[in-house]
Amino acid sequence: MKKIVAFDLDGTLALSKQPLTDEMAELMAQLLTVAQVAVISGGDWPQFDKQVASRLPDYADVSRLWMMPTSGAKLYIHREGDWTPVYAELFTEEQKRQILEAFDASLEATGFTPEEVWGERIEDRGSQITFSALGQQAPLHAKEVWDPDFAKRKVIQADLVKRLPGVSVNLGGATSVDVTQPGVDKAWGLRRLAEHSGVAEADMLFIGDAIFPGGNDYPAKAMGLDTVCVRDPGDTANVISAIVACQKAG
Repeated sequence: MKKIVAFDLDGTLALSKQPLTDEMAELMAQLLTVAQVAVISGGDWPQFDKQVASRLPDYADVSRLWMMPTSGAKLYIHREGDWTPVYAELFTEEQKRQILEAFDASLEATGFTPEEVWGERIEDRGSQITFSALGQQAPLHAKEVWDPDFAKRKVIQADLVKRLPGVSVNLGGATSVDVTQPGVDKAWGLRRLAEHSGVAEADMLFIGDAIFPGGNDYPAKAMGLDTVCVRDPGDTANVISAIVACQKAG
């Protein structure tokens, strides 16, 4: 039996930047009765609150829930009625400047300029700098068709890796490229989770939709965790239902 079931968020538990559906929120609450649960993704805490925390039913045991924004560079737990930060691996101002300059140069060099953009394309999340190709407020239908096979972002990623050799560069969400501190990716975050939870890595299961080389879920597989690759939130719902049934059956 796995003691912690960890999830990616966008594309796995919910559509990009969308809140959990009622069905998914109910399934998560059920899962919390049989295991601890972690959510690790590229968004910052406000996005986690909007998509996950605020959607869970009142009876959900959130004391068993680990929230890991910005690819695990931050960790939040629920104690005494509120969500409390445990750590945050923040960029210095000089690091931010270098990353922003590299993004500008990379986008010019690779030439990926969409016809329409909704909101800012680069967001400073403190512990992560995120490029959203169509803008932070892009509608879901536009995001789903821009780069479904990750091909466009892999070109940007390869260019950024050359310009920023001292940081981690991963693909996230539907249109995003995430830059975190050196070595900080989901594997780093999940190892920190093992330290803070006291649960061995062998007792964790990771579920995500981007478990392939270059995908921001792949580090979980590369570190040796048992993983389940899903197609979409509907697929994830089936997996959660199966886990709950198996755990209750012993």
